[in-house]
Amino acid sequence: MRHGDSVLKLTEEQQGHFFEKGFLALKGVLAEVHLAKLSAECMSAWVADKDEFDPQATWLQNSLLPDIHHRSRLVCQYYFKGVLVDVAEQLVGPNIKGATSQLTFKLRGNTKPFGWHQDNGYGQLDPANAISTLTALDDADVENGCLWVIPGSHRAGQIDVSDRLSVNSKVAGADLSVNVDREADAIPVPLIAGDAVVLHCHLLHRSEGNLSEDRDRRILFLRYADADA
Repeated sequence: MRHGDSVLKLTEEQQGHFFEKGFLALKGVLAEVHLAKLSAECMSAWVADKDEFDPQATWLQNSLLPDIHHRSRLVCQYYFKGVLVDVAEQLVGPNIKGATSQLTFKLRGNTKPFGWHQDNGYGQLDPANAISTLTALDDADVENGCLWVIPGSHRAGQIDVSDRLSVNSKVAGADLSVNVDREADAIPVPLIAGDAVVLHCHLLHRSEGNLSEDRDRRILFLRYADADA
């Protein structure tokens, strides 16, 4: 992959944290001016495709817009030429590909939680060293539905959810949530708009609903994997 002039070099401490804990928060990945323009393009794509929140609808219908890099020029540039490419090359390896791009929006009024899951459950990639990157387009905290993680849970490997991965269930937005034994170890990962968090593909994570009356929680989700996966 090609990327721009700006390079994000992870420290040994940051890399160690990622491989030990399964996640890594990165401050200020998107500068304010770029954040505003990218957010505007994402919101335009969302409004053109989505209806109002429906409590009877699926997570896929309410909270996810796939293939956003086909709908936004700035997302496409960020996905394939931005600093997250540097991060992926350091954590996955030099030969990588973009595997998934989507918006995961919990706008005000969307109070539905999303249960514990592993991203590699949604299309199990081999080798299992893919990463998910979540760039915050808004400030995200406990009130408006920030991410929760169980540090170190990735080391247990893949939980088998293959019985829920039929073609029809994927189209409907398969629920791959799992029960966990270490929920007491869970911690929130608040982000400031422009920050990003990187997740190992086996890390258990979830989010609560957006309980804020006046704040959205918009996330740009970009996944990178080994090119041979």
